[in-house]
Amino acid sequence: MVSRLAYLIIFLSLLSCSGMTKTGSVNYLITGTYTGGMSEGIYVFEFNSTDGSFKELSHVKTSNPSYLTVSPDEKFVFSVNENGKNDNGGEVSSFSFDKNTGVLTPINSQLSGGDSPCYIDEDNTGKWLAVGNYSSGTFSVLPVEANGTIGEATTTIRHSGTGVNPQRQEKPHVHCTIFSRDNKWLFVSDLGTDKVMIYAFDAATGEVKPAPQPFAKITDGGGPRHLVFHPNNKYAYLVEEMGGAVDVFQYDNGTLDEIQHIASVQDNDTGFIGSADIHISPDGKFLYASNRGGFNTIAIYSINPRDGKLTLVGHQPSLGEIPRGFVLDPSGNYLLAGNQESDNIVIFKRDVTTGLLTDTGKRIEVGKPICLKWISKEN
Repeated sequence: MVSRLAYLIIFLSLLSCSGMTKTGSVNYLITGTYTGGMSEGIYVFEFNSTDGSFKELSHVKTSNPSYLTVSPDEKFVFSVNENGKNDNGGEVSSFSFDKNTGVLTPINSQLSGGDSPCYIDEDNTGKWLAVGNYSSGTFSVLPVEANGTIGEATTTIRHSGTGVNPQRQEKPHVHCTIFSRDNKWLFVSDLGTDKVMIYAFDAATGEVKPAPQPFAKITDGGGPRHLVFHPNNKYAYLVEEMGGAVDVFQYDNGTLDEIQHIASVQDNDTGFIGSADIHISPDGKFLYASNRGGFNTIAIYSINPRDGKLTLVGHQPSLGEIPRGFVLDPSGNYLLAGNQESDNIVIFKRDVTTGLLTDTGKRIEVGKPICLKWISKEN
């Protein structure tokens, strides 16, 4: 006869296998938006990775917080305020985050050193922010105090040059500022010059200077947008906003060597090309890139573990208009696509074996969602 203790052990084992007792299944989804219409600022949702359920917890008012970054200790959220005036009207803002309540509280704001700031990243020490200003073609480095207060920019660098498209590349347009995993390098993609600029970064002082390889040039007219690194840190992937493509780079200690250029849009699609966001699955096996305009799809690629190159798996309609930003949940089981002009986030179930996406039918209603970030919830 099986004892009650044995039954209890078997029951708990089955629960564990089903994921019911898995810790970390519930996380906070922090959503940056364009304000006006349905949106007032940054929204906080609770998301459950076991079943894709969610609920809104709070929001904080701030102007056009289109891109966000979370501090390494997850105590603070920093946003751009994508506005502009006289070449120095953009701002960055700081918020403390309460993991018990899911509430953001404003701390302070600073000028971003240019107009239309569209990207922000914090270094590994939590002491420096890098922000890219699209309209002015500048990026700035700003200090952060231990209490989350942002100081005035210590460095602002203005790029020079043009591209082949006179309407879109008449001058530099910085679109991404991302620190390397080892915190030694800062990568700044510039849509206007078709270059990813590379800077050596000093975490002690916040100083930046051109790296030994000062930039990586892509195909003329491609329009570099967002850059992401593979979990193994051997490869980097760049989505081209104007070219509708992904560029694959071999990465080594601050150097980028392009090894592949692959389309992210379908040949028979129509409308303007506006590829936007790019992410890799937590297991490093699949890459996803969003396409706006007449496309409104998520391109799905498998990643060759031997050389990092991509093979197209398929295209998933985003089921909305202008899928500007998206994110994979920490479990890797879901992909959440923010449709800017449909005022919602579509929740897709992800097949971890094939990489393909299936609509769950669930929608998070929020005005003009642009950027999606995670904060772990303390259980």
